[in-house]
Amino acid sequence: MTSNSRPRRGVVRRRFVLSAASAGPLLGGALCARAQQRAAPITIVINQSPWFDGFKKAVEIYEKESGNKVELDVNPFAGSLEKQRNSVRAARGQYDVLIMNSGWFAEMYFGGFCEAISDVDPGFKLDPGIYTLNDTVYFNPADKSMNPKGKLYSMPVNPNIPLLYYRGDLYRDAKLEVPKTFDQLYANAKKLHSPPRVLGIVQRGARSAHSVAYDFYPYLYGFGGGLFRKPEAGDHTVTLNDEKGKAALDFYVKLAKDAGHPKTAAMDQVDVIQNLVTGRTAHAMMVIAAWPQMDDATKSAVVDKMELAIPPAQPGFKSAPGLGHWLAGISRNVPDDRKRGVVEFFRWFQTGDAQIKHAQAGGTPVHRAAYEHPMSQERKYRWMKPMAEGLPLAVNIYNFPEAAEVIAVLELGLNQAVAGEATTVVALNTMTDSIHKVMADKGYNTGKLAPLR
Repeated sequence: MTSNSRPRRGVVRRRFVLSAASAGPLLGGALCARAQQRAAPITIVINQSPWFDGFKKAVEIYEKESGNKVELDVNPFAGSLEKQRNSVRAARGQYDVLIMNSGWFAEMYFGGFCEAISDVDPGFKLDPGIYTLNDTVYFNPADKSMNPKGKLYSMPVNPNIPLLYYRGDLYRDAKLEVPKTFDQLYANAKKLHSPPRVLGIVQRGARSAHSVAYDFYPYLYGFGGGLFRKPEAGDHTVTLNDEKGKAALDFYVKLAKDAGHPKTAAMDQVDVIQNLVTGRTAHAMMVIAAWPQMDDATKSAVVDKMELAIPPAQPGFKSAPGLGHWLAGISRNVPDDRKRGVVEFFRWFQTGDAQIKHAQAGGTPVHRAAYEHPMSQERKYRWMKPMAEGLPLAVNIYNFPEAAEVIAVLELGLNQAVAGEATTVVALNTMTDSIHKVMADKGYNTGKLAPLR
């Protein structure tokens, strides 16, 4: 791989120098090379995000150990999806590996754009230590289900879930306990709310590709609500505007008003992270991908002060972090030798050894071996315990290909509620009507509840 950029098909591809010198020090010692089958070079289309650097370093390690070549085409979040959609619909795909977000992997599955890993290599088996993330790595094209009875359609590359970030030093000074319920979170946020120096909490409220909707999920599901009645059984009756959904949105808005940022409706992910690393907020519900910045002395004013916990839930309900994970799928319209090259990368990436190295290089592992490794007891890796606790609780929100349309509805309605442009009742009823229309137009078994009054 080269470090220069050059145009290809009208776009600029960002490339990286992958060298032994850059990979070795990350692991605190020499890399242990092992036999790896030589394979065709592969191209991965991926988004630029807080977790990207860790994945890039894992690719560097793979290149050094295997001698195989990987090209990374790095893009903004929405740009990555656009490139994937264009590539999979072409006569011959530009990208071999599709790095798919929780909001669009179903679109790629249902559209027939991914080649099952087990079809490329019938002998490939998923390592039993890999988190299957609500079984979203599997897909059965016949009945459109996602469970282990289907074929292996993807490899998880980042198990992104939101966790509760909180200032441990402020908690100790105020003698607070880690909140288990949302009422406790509210009380703690109010206690520590001392603007402009420190805000009780910073939440996402901005309308974007997938911003305020994603931030809202731990609240919605933690209050016992949900988008649909029983989607895993094919019942897509929209239940967003039931009493649980109203309680969740009322709480989200109240928390922002009483203990949040004065411009919550404008807060996107980058803004929340900025408030965290500058010490401006005592709490945030943020994806684990943002964690490395917290202890980075070149970026953070809260080094060694931030702690993590699973999201709270109301009494009687479980913590429910929404999956914002990333899956790697093999594009169907690329040459067979490149498909086999992808499988070789997957074969290496899924091992416990590779995942431990991935974690040591700053990535978020998808294998239990990393979370059970002695390093998980070190202060540096204090994020591992809450991640291991939260992953089995994670909820897959989108098991249907029209997810992007539903997300757009939620982004608009939730932003309006947070901004005070619509009451929570109006916002919930409007979103319910729009989501119901999306599902009905696509022929789903759907319905909707009576409007809230």
